[in-house]
Amino acid sequence: MSGTTYQPTEEQRRTVRAMSGYGIPQTDIATILEIDAKTLRKHFRRELDRGSIEATTKVAQTLFSMATSGQNTAAAIFWMKARAGWREKQEIVLSTKPVIEMTDEELAQEIARERTARLTIDGD
Repeated sequence: MSGTTYQPTEEQRRTVRAMSGYGIPQTDIATILEIDAKTLRKHFRRELDRGSIEATTKVAQTLFSMATSGQNTAAAIFWMKARAGWREKQEIVLSTKPVIEMTDEELAQEIARERTARLTIDGD
């Protein structure tokens, strides 16, 4: 191709957009098109960017639909962890004092601490 300007075809643009959306590495896309990766990035920047964004959008729409349908608890939990910052945490509190030796106030504090720990497991 020395001396000539590379001209991408519409079919190549569709191919790059689709492959980018599927997560195919740019070097592999360039190999399929039989061009250098630098040429790919220069002439197909929009397709590389949009393909990936459109694929992520489609998956997010599907996950959102699954999470909000009430039919897929795992999707709802994943959404809340990924988007709302929910997390699972475990708090281990070791007491050096046996329960039998605790005052009513100390025992009430331990119970309150345990309830708080349980309430924050799914939402903080």
